Amino acid sequence: MIELRFSKVVFVTLVFCGIFSVSRVSAQQDPQFTQYMYNGLFYNPAFAGKESGYRFAALHRTQWMNYQGTGGSAPVTQLITASGRLEDYNLGYGISFINDNIGATNNQEINLSLAYHRNLRRGILSIGASGGVFSSTLKYDELVTIIPDPNLPADGRETQINFNVGFGAIYDRGNYYVGLSSRHLNQPSFDFGVDEPGFDNQLKNHSYLTFGYRIKTFAMWEFEPSFLLKTVSFNNFSYDLSVIATHNQKISGGLAFRGEESVSLLLGYSILRDNSLRIGYAFDLVVGGLEAKSPTSHEFMLTYNLVPVSREFERVIQRTPRFRF
Repeated sequence: MIELRFSKVVFVTLVFCGIFSVSRVSAQQDPQFTQYMYNGLFYNPAFAGKESGYRFAALHRTQWMNYQGTGGSAPVTQLITASGRLEDYNLGYGISFINDNIGATNNQEINLSLAYHRNLRRGILSIGASGGVFSSTLKYDELVTIIPDPNLPADGRETQINFNVGFGAIYDRGNYYVGLSSRHLNQPSFDFGVDEPGFDNQLKNHSYLTFGYRIKTFAMWEFEPSFLLKTVSFNNFSYDLSVIATHNQKISGGLAFRGEESVSLLLGYSILRDNSLRIGYAFDLVVGGLEAKSPTSHEFMLTYNLVPVSREFERVIQRTPRFRF
């Protein structure tokens, strides 16, 4: 009985080491996005309502396309975000949904965000918090067992749900911005029925430092270099570095580099008269760790910004024989 329980513990540990963290640089468990500069709400709740109007975004990422290995199929992620702002109260609100398939696991996350924005020394300071739930599902029929266990189900799935909280802040000076945030502050655990003291599979705290600089030049060209530093429990670090060029707020292109993993090409095009609808695409070419990955990743994104319409009515003076008003 002890040997059987030990076998199950070892098996589930291997599953989570090989699957729950697969596709993450340096054991990163959160999904990674090449177009991170357009999806700030995922990383930092202070982005909620940071700008006026309503903002919507949908993203699909296929990482390491056509990869098939002992850890399962290639990671596939969908992200949907929406945010708005209460102008009279300097408050922003937002919601985000993530669906992340990683081998034999499926992780889903939904978060509500609330942010407060205040003018500070010619800039805007935004402080935000998020709360929601994180659901993790283990699909037994897709597991590749290393230590056979006759008591392990051959099919079906098991799902566990835990609360999830985050916090963040941003300072935007206009020509540059810097943000700091942490996700999974409560580090929820998922044991999938392994009743062993001291055994759990924690969703580790992930922290992010973001920085961007906006450069306006001649002929309606704008350049924005940006930087994203990622760390898991401050034990390891990885980074993304990119430069995006935009012409007339309509067409954009850029290059990005993810430390020790890939180089990327980013393209974007805005349509409609007010450029409110934008289509984005990112292509990643993997240059590190090819022995355990496929060489390409693809990311598609659609964003829509609904700017509030303000109408000013001019009072017309009407004259009558008796009154003027």
